[in-house]
Formats: sequence, structure tokens, C-alpha cells
Amino acid sequence: MSFRIGLGYDVHPFEEGRELILGGIKIDSEKGLKGHSDADVLLHSITDALLGALALGDIGTHFPDTDPAFKNADSSVLLQNCYQLIRDRGYVLVNTDVTVVAEIPKLNPHILTIRKRVAEILKCSEGQISIKATTSEKMGFVGREEGIAVHAVVLLEEKG
Repeated sequence: MSFRIGLGYDVHPFEEGRELILGGIKIDSEKGLKGHSDADVLLHSITDALLGALALGDIGTHFPDTDPAFKNADSSVLLQNCYQLIRDRGYVLVNTDVTVVAEIPKLNPHILTIRKRVAEILKCSEGQISIKATTSEKMGFVGREEGIAVHAVVLLEEKG
């Protein structure tokens, strides 16, 4: 059996007047995230981890922010499209481990809903999806409440 590991990282700054979409769900917040698509930093990070595991570039390669077709795009659709590329190459997700770094909003009440939504998007069990949240202890751009950062790791297994 062949295994592949991918690492994803993404950041987006906060922007007034936008909804906050994180992990495919809307979260009540005074600010959303700035981006060409819906700016779902969590799903973008998983997408990059999947693509990286098979050396298929990154989210910007597949869905450039210069292309008007992706303006306000639903990141869950982008993730599904990239996961289909992975499956087309004979691999499936074993698991993903995601860490969201944010001072605001508090994410603990949303973790189970996010896990469920990500599992739905990837058509896998919730047990394959780990979502954790932490702060940056008031340090850096996240600590100044200017945005959100996300780290994701995926493990893929080749299916013969």
C-alpha cells in the first residue's frame, strides 16, 4: 500500500460586511473573511493539503483569484472538485487533522458541526475529520484579531 501526506496552510484577513464561512458553515460574527471566493480558510487549507499530498499544485493553481468564474465561489465545491482529482488518481482520504488559529470568534461551540459538514463534503465518516481551535495568545496578526490562520494535514491511501 502507498500512503501520501499533505500539509495545507491558509490565512485570510477579516473584512467588514461579509459573512463568516468556516468549515462550510456560517458562523455568527461581526466580520467575515476577505477573499475572492467565500474565503473559507479552513476548507482552503484542507484543499491545499490534498493537492500537496499528490504534488498537484495548490488551490490558486486550480482556482486562480484572477478568474471571475471563482468570484464568491463556494469553497465546499472547490474542495469536492480537488478531492475528485485525488480519487481519480486512485487515492482516498484516511484522515485529516486541522488546527484553526483564531482569537475571534470562539469556535468550540461550532467544532462538531464543522466536523460533520467537512465529513459530508468529503463523503467520509466524522471519525476521519479532526478539527481543533486555538488562539495565538494575542501575538501576531491573529492575536490582533486581524484574521484567521489554519493548518491542515491529510493522510491519503492508494486503493488498488
